Amino acid sequence: MKLNKDDIKKALETITVAGEGQNIVESGALQNIVTFGDEVVVDLKLSTPALHIKKRAEVDVMKAIHKHVYAKAKVEVKISVEAKEKKATNEIKGKPIPGIQNIIAVASGKGGVGKSTVTANLAVTLTKMGFKVGLLDADIYGPSGPIMFDVANEKPLSVTKNGKSKMKPIENYGVKILSIGFFTKPDEAVIWRGPMAAKALNQMIFDSDWGELDFLLVDLPPGTGDIHLSIMQSMPITGALIVSTPQNVALADAKKAVSMFQQESINVPVLGICENMAYFTPEELPDNKYYIFGEKGARYLAEDIGVPFLGEIPLVQSLRESGDIGRPAALQDGTPLSESFKELTKNTVQEVVNRNKNLPPTDAIKITTMAGCSAIKNKKI
Repeated sequence: MKLNKDDIKKALETITVAGEGQNIVESGALQNIVTFGDEVVVDLKLSTPALHIKKRAEVDVMKAIHKHVYAKAKVEVKISVEAKEKKATNEIKGKPIPGIQNIIAVASGKGGVGKSTVTANLAVTLTKMGFKVGLLDADIYGPSGPIMFDVANEKPLSVTKNGKSKMKPIENYGVKILSIGFFTKPDEAVIWRGPMAAKALNQMIFDSDWGELDFLLVDLPPGTGDIHLSIMQSMPITGALIVSTPQNVALADAKKAVSMFQQESINVPVLGICENMAYFTPEELPDNKYYIFGEKGARYLAEDIGVPFLGEIPLVQSLRESGDIGRPAALQDGTPLSESFKELTKNTVQEVVNRNKNLPPTDAIKITTMAGCSAIKNKKI
């Protein structure tokens, strides 16, 4: 079948680019259409370098042509970026953390999806790959990092660095850890208002001797609230990893978490989605898979919203047991669990490499009163 340029242009008028407000033709994003029989090349020029917006535009163009023109068309989308200049007025520089190369926020839209378990195993897998890793347990109201790393009874020491007193993170399995759990009693609830929690987090971030790190993983609380904004206000996040389980209830909230990071005023790149508890495998029948919470829900969500799918983690009894005894399951070489976490970690590292290659350093954000969040530039970390 020979494709018609006018038909393709009409199909592209049905989609918009995030932040433009007009369809892809009216906004001027469409630069050229070239057809060769059933093949079409679409050239776009976008005004934002954000990776998730570029991927979304590519997916939308393909869907529009397949839906409105020809379902079997071979579509190639070429995207160039011509970023609009930002005014330098009233810029407020964020605070980079010296020595830390990449900061990954691990988030979920809801609790109970295993976000902290994924973070702990991602951290130890990174160390096994030779990276220098730190973990900030920012889940103020439910810190589980100390238990998962078998350091619940430890207390960070004070060290002097460049004439200033700093907290020295607790280290186990090669991972440097700081958590509010080190400073509270195990049987007492943390009943703090937002400003108190934000101040405690700032102290753990900037008043600590993290040293040289390739990755600092930040285990965020569930949801999309004040703590999340405080973290993103405090330091420039390289990218966010979203954890979800496959069922619709969890996916609905995971989509909100992605949306929070992708808001124009926040604009933190989403590295991708991890599906935890993807299926149940009994130890005595390792080849059997039971999709208790649904099948491939997070994978389909990632495809739908145009973000990478990073991997799936099975629901195995030893994963729970290893967390309870403080020895992350990824430390057990040659097991299905360790292989799953290795795949997740490889994909995450690759997305960080892609993000750093294709995008400028993430801006920190300035929290305003009525207007919400406004982006500000920050130095490269």
